[in-house]
Amino acid sequence: MPNNAQRREQAKRKLERQITRRVERDKRRRVVAVISTAVVVLLVAGGVYFLATSDFGSDTTDAAASSSAAPQSDKPASIPTELHAAIKRPTPLAPQVSCEYAAEGESAKPGAKAPENGQVSSEGTVAATLGTSIGDLKLTLDRSLAPCTVNSFVSLVKQNYFNDTTCHRLTTQGIQVLQCGDPTGTGTGGPGYKFNDEVFPEITYGRGVLAMANSGPNTNGSQFFMIYGNAQLDPDYTVFGTVDADSLKLVDEVANAGTDSGAGDGKPNTPVDIKTATTA
Repeated sequence: MPNNAQRREQAKRKLERQITRRVERDKRRRVVAVISTAVVVLLVAGGVYFLATSDFGSDTTDAAASSSAAPQSDKPASIPTELHAAIKRPTPLAPQVSCEYAAEGESAKPGAKAPENGQVSSEGTVAATLGTSIGDLKLTLDRSLAPCTVNSFVSLVKQNYFNDTTCHRLTTQGIQVLQCGDPTGTGTGGPGYKFNDEVFPEITYGRGVLAMANSGPNTNGSQFFMIYGNAQLDPDYTVFGTVDADSLKLVDEVANAGTDSGAGDGKPNTPVDIKTATTA
């Protein structure tokens, strides 16, 4: 029978064995934890790579075909052929009106300058032609509707501001317009100045109307739109002239080719590049 000293020695060795096993167990747990973490990281990284490089639902051949496919067509369901009724101010303007052109950011085309502030005529019309990649688009600018706008447009034409630009936006659903006048082709460019709206509550819009685009009240610059069909808009866009019937037929062809978005609003699939702009 072991004496007390022997029992103490046995207890000591047992405790040492327990401590050793505990240390080894804790060590194995740490190793397993490190390996598990590494596996998880690899799985996550692999998943991210897979999501970034895979095309679900098609193989690489289909993906390549999709990326090179022709733009979608979203041609208008219909385009009215009747020209919008002539727009007139209910109360004619004075023969001369005062125009102000305020600086606004950088010009999208270097060297463009604002017209001088001061009095301009509100009488008569100006014939303008946009020589484009789809043919000549004939415009009639009407000073009696928007003398300050006509003055600005003519000034930009004389500075060759519209030359070598593209009409960057076509809408075929809801409203039917072709928008031009931004040398950057992004819809954000302007001439480096702005001027006030020349609107009145009786304005309505329709086929053949030429109007200014804006980003809010009194932010007119160089962007304009030609309405080839329907356009149910509030009277917030300055009307400054008309587009002739033959020119509208050319725009109809562009509209019937749709937009690059396939959703009724985007760059026209058939580019409309303005090569020259002139006034008579």
